[in-house]
Amino acid sequence: MKTLRLILGDQLNHKHSWFRENHQNIYYFIAEMRQETDYVAHHIQKVVAFFESMQNFARWLESKGQQVIYYQIDNKKNQQNLEANIQILVDQLNIQKFEYQLPDEYRLDAQLKTIVKKLSIESEVYDTEHYLTKRNYLESFFLEKKSYLMESFYRHMRKEHNILIDKKGEPIGNQWNFDKGNRKKWNEDREPPQQYLFRKNVEKTLKRIQKEKIKTIGTINPKHFTWPTSRADSLKLLNHFCKQLLPHFGDYQDAMDPNEAYLFHSRLSFSLNCKLLSPSEVINHAIDHWESNKKSIHINQIEGFIRQILGWREYMRGIYWQEMPSYSKLNKLRNYNPLPNFYWTGETDMYCLKSAINNSLKHAYAHHIQRLMITGNFALLTQTDPDQVDAWYLGIYIDAIQWVELPNTRGMSQYADGGLVATKPYISSGSYINKMSNYCQNCRYDVKKRTGSDACPFNSLYWNFLLQKRDHFKKNPRMSMMLSLVDKLTSKEKKDIQVQAENFIKSIHRN
Repeated sequence: MKTLRLILGDQLNHKHSWFRENHQNIYYFIAEMRQETDYVAHHIQKVVAFFESMQNFARWLESKGQQVIYYQIDNKKNQQNLEANIQILVDQLNIQKFEYQLPDEYRLDAQLKTIVKKLSIESEVYDTEHYLTKRNYLESFFLEKKSYLMESFYRHMRKEHNILIDKKGEPIGNQWNFDKGNRKKWNEDREPPQQYLFRKNVEKTLKRIQKEKIKTIGTINPKHFTWPTSRADSLKLLNHFCKQLLPHFGDYQDAMDPNEAYLFHSRLSFSLNCKLLSPSEVINHAIDHWESNKKSIHINQIEGFIRQILGWREYMRGIYWQEMPSYSKLNKLRNYNPLPNFYWTGETDMYCLKSAINNSLKHAYAHHIQRLMITGNFALLTQTDPDQVDAWYLGIYIDAIQWVELPNTRGMSQYADGGLVATKPYISSGSYINKMSNYCQNCRYDVKKRTGSDACPFNSLYWNFLLQKRDHFKKNPRMSMMLSLVDKLTSKEKKDIQVQAENFIKSIHRN
């Protein structure tokens, strides 16, 4: 039976059962398409990384004797649309069966269901064989529970997969979560960690993208492309992380420094999200290295890393599939301001934002605290429309695929889901930023001032947000302390704060 198998750009799983045997009548189809490059303005490094990884995967399949049909973005046969491409191939090759793996994005899942209905041939869908949970896992796990606490899910996953659990079934280190030990500020006088940065030439891929006039954001050095685009690259990066970065990962995972783009973060998220690496192999490799080096690697380092993959990553995916498609339209705080233009340029006097945004534009990367407590915090405090925030995050980061971006942005960062993911909004004044970073010492604004021309904008924005959203949060027990502080402000202080914040918000939208 002639079979056409579709492989999407984020389904580059070398270990998938599809590839265990070769069949003469099976064709694998991989395509670079305008459908995927144009639904949001992506970072140029993100587009290049996906195209390079897809090409490398196609070459690997061919080296294994598989029959591959690969459409580059400028191929004249390429219809730039998934449905049109599949229909033409089915007709031309006299395909009798169409097979695909479960997509990770709702829009592609819906599109493929429609395609299958229109095809007059047999079809079958397979699991991607990547995640540690199924799509609907959270629905059964949180059944009859009052809230969707990630911590309870994380502890369950630790037990279920026997990860960092002792023989008595208790967490190694006598506690489940070492987050309080993962909040050290980076000392600029220390020797920075050694990074493993690839130096690949991607000029051919870049020229293809430019030739087709695909709209992108950010910058790229095509002669020194630093991201992994193959399984071999990804394994090298994993090994480097374990040997060089894991020993201090937990300590500094929340730290921010304008001169250090990555610090001790692994940079494995792209490899994971396009499935060049599996979460289980990353977890097992990291734990094996830790177990061989316990004297030099404290439990808080490995636990903090495992929590991000075993806990948060699987949890975000579960939330996405449980709540879509309505989740993508939630705006519980009724925020409708536009995203400031400087999110696309980095041109702002606020040094923390300037640094985090320019880092994103330059590297297609920022770590989770920069995303949550700098760019995300500012967007929420300025009451920005979550649709625009989503589009920016989805486009600018190399690891951003909607299943992981949307619940992190609309849920965790913008509280647009009303508290489904986060029990309180992740907002702060300038004091938290000063505590966790080296930004404030280089800023023209005074982090200690609330009002005035040189006052840190985060301060008035923070208190103004609490004043304006007080009714929404008055029944939230985790907000009681913040709101009690709001109530202690004098009428003059409240008015001065609101005037300062309102004038500032107006000013950023005039530029």
